[in-house]
Amino acid sequence: QVQLVESGGGSVQPGGSLRLSCSASGITYSTYRLGWFRHAPGKEREGVSCIGGEGLATYYSNFVKGRFTIFRDRAQNTLYLQMNNLAPEDTAMYYCAASRTFSCLPGAQALWGQGTQVTVSS
Repeated sequence: QVQLVESGGGSVQPGGSLRLSCSASGITYSTYRLGWFRHAPGKEREGVSCIGGEGLATYYSNFVKGRFTIFRDRAQNTLYLQMNNLAPEDTAMYYCAASRTFSCLPGAQALWGQGTQVTVSS
């Protein structure tokens, strides 16, 4: 059974850092590509960062480039999102998702985790 479980969210001050984790059980990387998405109140869900099946290809949205890093531990079947220099506009529910193609579009994702809340405020 394929399951995605996120953790690592929390509350931080502007400029702070968080590392999100996504435990991906039952995932075969030849079948699924993983990514991080977020949904803020009043906004549409958007792609944050995605990684290809071999871990070589990565995508970052313009609003996180240079601040966030996506990586994975294949042996542990865990996907990470290191978030640095967080800003209030990064406040959102963050989701891990899996797609059968390398796409960071929310509509292309086949599987979703339950989400973890990130709040950035002073």
